[in-house]
Amino acid sequence: MASPLSPDASRLLRDLTHSLPMALLRTREAVVQRFRRVLSRYDLTEQQWRVLRALDGKGGLEISALAEQCRILLPSMTGILRRMEGRGLVWREANRADGRSMRVALTERAQALVEQIKPEVVAVYAEIERILGQEKLELLYTLLEELERGLAQGEASNP
Repeated sequence: MASPLSPDASRLLRDLTHSLPMALLRTREAVVQRFRRVLSRYDLTEQQWRVLRALDGKGGLEISALAEQCRILLPSMTGILRRMEGRGLVWREANRADGRSMRVALTERAQALVEQIKPEVVAVYAEIERILGQEKLELLYTLLEELERGLAQGEASNP
C-alpha cells in the first residue's frame, strides 16, 4: 500500500481500517467508553459531564459561550440544560450585562456531584497516561491541537 506521503497517495485511498477519520473514531470510542462507565453510575451523559466540567469553578457562563466550549450545538445545548435544570444540576438567569442572553451556573448539588466524580475521572486519565506514558500523551495533545489549528487555518483561507 502506498504511503500517504508518496506520489501515488493522491490517486489511492488508504484502506478504511487505516484511514485517519476511522482511527480517530475508534480511538475516541475507546477513550469515551472508559468515561461512560464512570458517568453512567451517576446517570450522566457525556454531554452533561462536559457542561458540568465547563461550569466547574466558574460563577456561570453565557449559554452560547458554554455551547462553544463544550462543542455542543446551541439547539442541543438548550435541551441538555433543560434536562439538567429539571434534575437540579444547573440554574439559568438572564445575563445582567446583556438582558437578551442567558447565563447558566452549577447548583450546589451539581458542584458536590462534580467533586464526587472527579477522582474516578482522574483515574481514567491515569489509566490513559499509564498506557501511553506522560511524554507520549503530551505529544498526542500537541499533535491533535496542531492538526486542528492547521485545518482551521486552511478552512479560513479556502472558504
